[in-house]
Amino acid sequence: MKEKILDLFTRETLETARANNTYRSMRLMETPESSRVKIRMPDGTSQEQILLASNSYLDLANVDELKHAMSQAVLEWGTGSGGARLTTGNKTPHQELEEFIAKFKGEESAITFNTGYMANVGTISALCGKNDFIFSDELNHASIIDGIRLSRAKCFVYKHNDMVDLERAIMEAKAEFSTREMPAENSAASAFRGLIVTDAVFSMDGDLANLPELLRIAHESECLLMIDEAHATGVLGKTGRGLAEHYGCAHADVTVGTLSKAVAAEGGFVAGKQQLIDFLRNKARSFIFTTAMAPAVAAAACNNLRYIDAHPERVQNLRENVKIFCDALLHEGVNVVQSPSAIVPIVIGDEARALKISAALQDAGILIPAIRYPTVAKGQARLRASLMATHMHEQLQIAATTIAQIINDCL
Repeated sequence: MKEKILDLFTRETLETARANNTYRSMRLMETPESSRVKIRMPDGTSQEQILLASNSYLDLANVDELKHAMSQAVLEWGTGSGGARLTTGNKTPHQELEEFIAKFKGEESAITFNTGYMANVGTISALCGKNDFIFSDELNHASIIDGIRLSRAKCFVYKHNDMVDLERAIMEAKAEFSTREMPAENSAASAFRGLIVTDAVFSMDGDLANLPELLRIAHESECLLMIDEAHATGVLGKTGRGLAEHYGCAHADVTVGTLSKAVAAEGGFVAGKQQLIDFLRNKARSFIFTTAMAPAVAAAACNNLRYIDAHPERVQNLRENVKIFCDALLHEGVNVVQSPSAIVPIVIGDEARALKISAALQDAGILIPAIRYPTVAKGQARLRASLMATHMHEQLQIAATTIAQIINDCL
């Protein structure tokens, strides 16, 4: 009986996804991630593609010195960690990585997690509880949303990048708080506790959070501010240090990031004050109750961050490529805006049309996925182009021309 129920439920779900053009499958990439890759095609052949779909924005995964450094780390430290960080898993590479993250981000301290997803989930659920309030941008990543759900805090979702709506939400929360029966005097729970949380770069639109205004609002409302720099580290600012460097302003109270995108390794991190990091080390369940990342991976992430630190021209090359690509698309009549990040969304609208265009582009040797519901809102399907520092200018011009032609052909 259980098998029949499972079969019915999963079949109906998959059939609905196919009917709505939201069914997902995986491509097989037969070469390492770089600006050009080989893809296994449906007929079983391999085809070289210009890759405009990678989060490896600085293309560090194929830098020879970094590959050799990681191989040496495996030989020195082995293939696994053997335990959680609080038992036997804490090794020298983990500590060196956290020290360099703190230095790179200009913070007192840092803590690493196995993924950026775990960093968000663990941090939010550690900082907030059922009596607290969280203010979340409506376009925040799923890991932020899941962290909020786990915290059980009261969540107010404010309109995307709308600071007026954020201030309204905070006022509404404070009004609600004022009606609550207060706990015992001198209890920490007797004070209003609010957390504003936002992506730094929004992964489907490529636009930026307004950090200066968020800092002002957080200060005036006595809320904590947390930003997720998954798509900002290695991308924003003159040297890739993120949103604060981009704006030339102070940092958020809590800065989360990932080591799997521009840094081209694995893991996530939180950077901030020493007391915050000590707190997370003792309270973040996704840190405490998991085996540590392999020491060789931690060593690779640290080496890659040092490479970014020593090669700011890589960040500048990425910025130049984004401008060239956006200008070329606009010249070809494609409706895009000049992206401040490495992400260039080309909104199509209809899910089926977006899939058709993406498939035609792949046949033409350009890999850009169609992003559909539920990743974006219904009717907002798009091609999500993401660029690398190593794309050649000629590649970007060819891609822009081909994209424009195929979009017009698929009207």
